[in-house]
Amino acid sequence: MSKFRTLLFSFFAVVFVAGCSSTPKEDETHQSAEQLYNQAYEELERTAYKKAAEGFEKVELEHPYSKWATKAKLMGAYAYYKDQQYDDAIISLDRFIKFHPGNKDIAYAYYMKALCYYEQIGGVEKDQSDTQKALNALQQVVLRFPDTDYAKDARLKMDLARDHLAGKEMEIGRYYLNQNNYLSALNRFSVVVVEYQTTSHIEEALYRQVEIYTILGLNQEAEKTGKVLNHNYPDSKWNKRAKKILKG
Repeated sequence: MSKFRTLLFSFFAVVFVAGCSSTPKEDETHQSAEQLYNQAYEELERTAYKKAAEGFEKVELEHPYSKWATKAKLMGAYAYYKDQQYDDAIISLDRFIKFHPGNKDIAYAYYMKALCYYEQIGGVEKDQSDTQKALNALQQVVLRFPDTDYAKDARLKMDLARDHLAGKEMEIGRYYLNQNNYLSALNRFSVVVVEYQTTSHIEEALYRQVEIYTILGLNQEAEKTGKVLNHNYPDSKWNKRAKKILKG
């Protein structure tokens, strides 16, 4: 577990220990918000994440105006996240963000929401809607909380998200190219060149542009793109291939 995912967890561990030492015994049929919170936290420590989430929701339901209800919203989201119930976690986090925008842990809430999308990023052969959502959520973390550790980590994760989105464009572009649908393929490769210049796919995207321009007889465009590829990536295998095409 990274330090970013344990910041809030560690904070509530302190609250939990303090609460155990001061909570008076009450009728079990009418437990205090603190008692319910601590029980849910115990389930969380036992990795019974579903029970923990249910316990934190019970705090909100039975004691909606207590300070523990506010804490429970975020911890319930964390329990859902650990249980990989990302949709439920996002719902809880959206509720926390909506009703507690000034809370001291609001940056963590935005960050954890981004993580929920980020953890669902699949291979480039799959739909990348969650990748786009992850990128958007990570950007929110950076824009709203630029000087936090959350923003620092979000910037790193944004690079991977962009690489996946670029990879999807490349996959579709190659498909169109294999179908001799050159203009559709060119459009996909151009998206990578324009929008994802810092990803690992940029070299091939430039080469594919050279390849398609040459096929279409647009020699000036092919030469121009070839120069960009050669200037920025002179030792790339894609540059070597482009040179062969342009010489031929």
